[in-house]
Amino acid sequence: MAKKKIPMRKDIVTGEMFPKKELVRVVKNKENEVSLDPTGKKQGRGAYIRLDVSMAKQAQAEKVFDKTFGVKIDPSFYEELIAYVDHQVARMELFGDGK
Repeated sequence: MAKKKIPMRKDIVTGEMFPKKELVRVVKNKENEVSLDPTGKKQGRGAYIRLDVSMAKQAQAEKVFDKTFGVKIDPSFYEELIAYVDHQVARMELFGDGK
C-alpha cells in the first residue's frame, strides 16, 4: 500500500513547515476582514499558525497578521485566536488526533 501524502504548510510565526492538521488558517477576504478559518475553505488569502498558545501569543506581540496581510487588525482578533488555539489544544489532548 502506498504512503499517503501529508499536506504541509508554513507557520508564519516560525517559518517552519508543519502538517496542515497541526495548523489553523487565518484568512483575509476582499473587504480586508481578517478571520479564523477552521474549515480551511473560506475565500481569500490565507496564512497558517501552529496550534500552540505560545505561538499565538507571540503572533499577538509581534502583530504578525497585521504585517502579513498589510492591514490594521483589531486586538480582539488576537484574543479570539489565542482562545481558539487554546481550545483546540485542549481538545486534541482530550480526544487525541481526530477532530
